[in-house]
Amino acid sequence: MPASTRQRCRAGLTALVALAAALALSTGPASAADTWTETGSDRADPLTESQGLTSVEVPANSANRYTGVGTIPIGVSSRGWNHVGDPDESYDGYYVEPYQADSGTAKMYRVQAPGGAWSEYVHTLASGEALNNSWDAISPDGQYMLSGEYGTMTRFLVFPTPGANKSTSPSANLPLASVVNLDHAVRDVQGCDFSGATTLLCSSDDPDGSLFGYTKPLLQIDLSAQPGSSDVTGHVTALRQLPLRSSCSGTFEAEGIDYDRRTGTLRVIVMSPGFCILTDSKTYKFTRG
Repeated sequence: MPASTRQRCRAGLTALVALAAALALSTGPASAADTWTETGSDRADPLTESQGLTSVEVPANSANRYTGVGTIPIGVSSRGWNHVGDPDESYDGYYVEPYQADSGTAKMYRVQAPGGAWSEYVHTLASGEALNNSWDAISPDGQYMLSGEYGTMTRFLVFPTPGANKSTSPSANLPLASVVNLDHAVRDVQGCDFSGATTLLCSSDDPDGSLFGYTKPLLQIDLSAQPGSSDVTGHVTALRQLPLRSSCSGTFEAEGIDYDRRTGTLRVIVMSPGFCILTDSKTYKFTRG
């Protein structure tokens, strides 16, 4: 083979190797994403199970907890906190529900301590922060809590976990600790839960589909580090479309999400359209496959 031909071959091979390496780097995080297979479902009650859910480890053998318009105490709604989102519970038993009002400059987190006592932590909105308060997700170490704003967003908010983090107090403003900067926009996230120290699974009620190629995606978000007082980044991967099955046609609503580390079960609430919200709304179950 002439020297010039060998040089061209080597140059072509070098270019192919470089291209393969670049592709591996660009797709590496996505290739590590989990695959979730549907394994069953339970009916979701539209009054008491339509917003969110969380598995409970303290006390042991407790049932899952759900939120909906019917779970809001009258004493809470009468003060304007008339929407509850997707809750979470720390592994040591602090249960946190996110609340919002129709107007104002604050959002609220209602907390039940492991001993059963309730308290309320109010966060005054920071500059540019949206009023809505769709969900919270407590980090596995229990010290920090992520929370989301509705709409098209490129960040999640990070707070010290009210009650569990001893720097917090019901008598003081719950401060914004940092943010998670996402590398891809997300839309209408209704719930997130940690499946590992730096991995989140999130349910999106995205009705448009332009961000990931389909509506109502299940998302995986891999953080660059555990959340805390410093900002971190989050790599967003769309895993699959959530189930959209009903006897009625129309618009479904993806709601809260929960990952139970004890069983490896993922649960996501999807409310059916129209009249069928009463009859065949579901909490779908998935396992990693």
